[in-house]
Amino acid sequence: MALSDQLGITARPLRTMVRVNRQVDLLRIRRICRDHAVERIIVGYPLHISGAAGEMAVEVARFAARLEKETGVATELLDERLTSWEAKQTLTETRSSRGRGRKPIDDIAAAVLLREYLGQTNRDADESKTEND
Repeated sequence: MALSDQLGITARPLRTMVRVNRQVDLLRIRRICRDHAVERIIVGYPLHISGAAGEMAVEVARFAARLEKETGVATELLDERLTSWEAKQTLTETRSSRGRGRKPIDDIAAAVLLREYLGQTNRDADESKTEND
């Protein structure tokens, strides 16, 4: 999981949530949304490297729809291809892996995904502003 600042400029890792079961997971996500005043949830959409949606992508889309219904927070899917690779590269470049032990890098990958979403959203807003000027 990752969070953005209120201005939608930065993305920072929050935590890696270990799944328990759907009911408990949704309760924990609802709590995080409330505690951090979350306005939008971005869910990584696991497409194949070719761009095709497989069985897991279908399951994630179902989960995202349920997440939106259960939390009342708008939910969007975003292609997550190569986010784990980029997270590993980031850790290597910053040498941040020291002290992380063998912890998963899913929290960093979530921040990468959120950063991509924020960049895309900010570019779209800039283009819209330019067209309206």
